[in-house]
Amino acid sequence: MKKLTFTFLTVALAGASPLAFADTLRMECPVSPGGKQYCQYIKERFEKQTGNQLEFIEFPAASDEKLALLQQLFAAKDEKAVDVFQSDTIWIGLLDKQTLDLTDAMGGMEKDFFSGPWKNNTVNGRLKAVPSYIDTGVLFYRKDLLEKYKEQPPKTWDEMTRIATKIQAEERKAGHKNFWGYIFQGKSYEGLTCNALEWIDAYGGGTFVDEKGNVTINNPKAAQALDMARGWMGKITPKGVLGYKEEESRTVFQNGDALFMRNWPYVWQLSQADDSPLKGKVGVIQLPAGPEGRQATTLGGWQWSINANTKNPEAAIALLKILSDDDSQITRLKMLGHAPTRVALYENKDVLAVAPELTQFRDIFAQAVPRPATVTKAQYPRVSNAIFNVTFSVLNGKEDGKKATEDLQKRLTRAKGAGWR
Repeated sequence: MKKLTFTFLTVALAGASPLAFADTLRMECPVSPGGKQYCQYIKERFEKQTGNQLEFIEFPAASDEKLALLQQLFAAKDEKAVDVFQSDTIWIGLLDKQTLDLTDAMGGMEKDFFSGPWKNNTVNGRLKAVPSYIDTGVLFYRKDLLEKYKEQPPKTWDEMTRIATKIQAEERKAGHKNFWGYIFQGKSYEGLTCNALEWIDAYGGGTFVDEKGNVTINNPKAAQALDMARGWMGKITPKGVLGYKEEESRTVFQNGDALFMRNWPYVWQLSQADDSPLKGKVGVIQLPAGPEGRQATTLGGWQWSINANTKNPEAAIALLKILSDDDSQITRLKMLGHAPTRVALYENKDVLAVAPELTQFRDIFAQAVPRPATVTKAQYPRVSNAIFNVTFSVLNGKEDGKKATEDLQKRLTRAKGAGWR
């Protein structure tokens, strides 16, 4: 079995002696360009404000490896391993017993943040994490081609399908034989769960499992949404999409071979880079609505959590308050490019000077829908596996929407058993 390890980082603060500090906390430092610079900024603020010392560790960059390591550390009940760390959006229910209850200390801050992450981070009425940065699914489109063919960005999935069909045909007539109307993440993995949630919820078919834990997927609207996606395959969407994750989708789109693409906001900066063939030719909007006008976009991003075994919860909470305040979120945007989770910052001049594109994302972030991870707790990996495998069967033509929703209802009901735990 592969042994997972984390890296301990020593970030020295000039002129400071460890003897001068009352306690030492360990915090996860983001593994990304600008990560160490950001951590140094947090260290200086925390040590000056609290008199405690802050050290850093790096976890594996791969999400599944990081989760496995965290679970090893929690099982060992090592209070010195890590005090404050980042949880993926879908881990909050899974790590409920291993993370500190923040309700009393930070529950009153709810109104300052986007509602989606806050709701996602609340387990049975208890706040278990505070939003770090936000991510959601969005629709990228070729602005130049819509203008060329006198079309507007689509407001509904039906409009998207019509426009994609029309422009794909015209581009192929013009000699662009490998041009496609719409691409997304169709590989059998977590990304397909995100896409399926967006289609089904937009159609009014729910979120697979409701807030009370009831399995709700077996309904006509959910089946209709899956049949819509099935109808794209081989027509406006290449069958090769069944092997696409985020980067495969982005590569096809950024090479100029697709009109529309569902992906995450990180694509924006890459599409506008000086070496991008699509610089100045891309637009981004919220994902289209279903027949009744409902729009849905999957909540992504990361959350700050505190190890329930921390030996100094008061200091850890003080650190969390620093990490989640306005100054830290603005600094994180500047150093790491991560979108803030505080709503008011989307009208902040400093923020918009750094990332003017955020004006396009505010309304999208406000509509973000969490996956059913918090409510299904430790069973979420099994739940998501069932969702993306059944959806994959629809896309490759093995099942229609009705059969798929019936199948998924049975699978999720079995996963629930006597209750989500």
